[in-house]
Amino acid sequence: MNSKIKLLIVVALMLLALGIATIINISLNFRDYSLKSATEKATTTAAIVKDGLTAHMVNGIMDKRQYFLGQISSNNAEIKSLWLVRSPNVNKQFGPGFASETVRDGIDEDVLKSGKMVQKIKESADNITLRVSIPYKATTMGNPNCLSCHDVKRGGTLGVISMEFDITNMRNTGLLTIFKILGINLFFIVVVLLLINHYVTPYLKLFSNMQEGIQRAYRGDFTHHFTTTVKGDAKNIVEQLNTLFQKMQETFGDIKNNLATFIPQGCISSQDPLNEAKTIIKELSDIYKFKKTIELDLSKEAVYQRIIDIFTNKFDFHHFALFEITAKGRELIFISSSEPICNPTVEEDLMLCRAYRTKSDVISTEFVNLCQECSCDGLEYICIPFDINDESSLIISITTTNKEEVHKINRNIPSIKNYLEAAKPVIESRILTAKLRESSLKDGMTGLYNRRFLEEFIDKFMKQAQRDGKTYSILMLDVDFFKSVNDTYGHDVGDQVIIAIGKVLRDNIRESDLAIRYGGEEFLVLLHNATKEGAYKVAQKIHHSFAALSFDVGNGETLKKTISIGIARYPQDADTIWKCIKYADTALYVAKTTGRNKIVQYSKEMSENEDLR
Repeated sequence: MNSKIKLLIVVALMLLALGIATIINISLNFRDYSLKSATEKATTTAAIVKDGLTAHMVNGIMDKRQYFLGQISSNNAEIKSLWLVRSPNVNKQFGPGFASETVRDGIDEDVLKSGKMVQKIKESADNITLRVSIPYKATTMGNPNCLSCHDVKRGGTLGVISMEFDITNMRNTGLLTIFKILGINLFFIVVVLLLINHYVTPYLKLFSNMQEGIQRAYRGDFTHHFTTTVKGDAKNIVEQLNTLFQKMQETFGDIKNNLATFIPQGCISSQDPLNEAKTIIKELSDIYKFKKTIELDLSKEAVYQRIIDIFTNKFDFHHFALFEITAKGRELIFISSSEPICNPTVEEDLMLCRAYRTKSDVISTEFVNLCQECSCDGLEYICIPFDINDESSLIISITTTNKEEVHKINRNIPSIKNYLEAAKPVIESRILTAKLRESSLKDGMTGLYNRRFLEEFIDKFMKQAQRDGKTYSILMLDVDFFKSVNDTYGHDVGDQVIIAIGKVLRDNIRESDLAIRYGGEEFLVLLHNATKEGAYKVAQKIHHSFAALSFDVGNGETLKKTISIGIARYPQDADTIWKCIKYADTALYVAKTTGRNKIVQYSKEMSENEDLR
């Protein structure tokens, strides 16, 4: 039901209610008026009867009163009947009257006893009768004096004058009047409805047109054109709305298209484009804040922690793991609890990881046992791959026991990737920075750390050693007669010797130990928590391994070289590692000055006795 019909029905009902109320009020008033008019006629007739009876009594013709009463009834068509009732006192004093002058019903008796007028209405489908009984009281006022003839007290009831009036015509006249009024009201209602329909319809059409435009605008469509036949202010409003919607279409259309370039289609799902734009802007704002924050982080590890915080706090992931995949293999960066869902074989062969191999999201609900390398009985999972660059990528593995949660996570995948895209250039930058820093701290020829690395981190090593009670054995190595190799065979052969030393050192020390190219043909090894005997054995292994090498110097000739090694221990020999390095260099000097190709452990005498140096 449209607004116009509703309005017309409401107006019609209101006018009809007003008409009915008016008719009821007129009916009641007309009824009261009819009764009042009939009662007044009865009172007048009673007065005429009283005066006539008095005249008959004075003139001594009371026996002719029946004729008088009959004339009154016959001359008044509304009086159906008229009779007199004599009181017992009158009958006692003057004897009984005519047979018709006796009490006919209880009303006559009540009026005789109470001396009060009684009126009663009798209604039927065909007619309506008003019965009025009026007392005839004795009075001393006027002439004659009732008490002069009647043996009663002043105000006593001498009799009753009863009449019945036919007021059917009054009722019929009232009904006719009511029908006329009803007809007038109905005519008025029709006229009013026609006028309302004529004058209100253009406004209702305008409202309907505006409603349609607003509904389309709610869906993000501002192309609606408002029209109206109404003049004046309404027409001005329509023109202003058309101008506003045109500007909104131009502006909002551009905004929506521009936002779509930042947030992929489907990331935000809404039937309300304005709310969708609000959500996208909020998403962009959050991603912008995230990016500005991670741009100030110093390392990729710090950025990874920010990503973990986003997964935990924004997306409310309870169980997930973050892996970094590089040329070295897959490294677990974070796991919320328990162990990864991947089988151990994935660590040996990354191509077994479906997400890594296919570069596509793996969602367990899409197919039974989708990833055959996942051990996750009773769990659902989503694995999301994301490439950082050609050398590095991430895998986010999320698990849950609830399939509905999987659908929720799936809807959030575009938003998750938005954050990863924002982090991508920062992670690349931190990886590059780390590589540059590492290259600046490593020797390009041997791949070992250089002296700059030692100068930057030696204090850190020492503090950690002091705090944890750790020890270091320092080996200082030098190639015997290395200058002659360069002078005799050239720098290419010299480089082969240096590279070979680097490989020998890497092959004969632990991961916790540290090998450094200290400068030229000098090398330094820091053995972590090595005993005196253990450090000497490592030195021997290095010494023998290098001595066993042969270097091709051209023309079918080979070259063998030896090294000298000096050993000092921290904190047994000195209270700082720098001093121990100096003492290891002293022991190396002693090894060279006492014949070379040997291993010498530092002792205090070497610093005190110059003959030993």
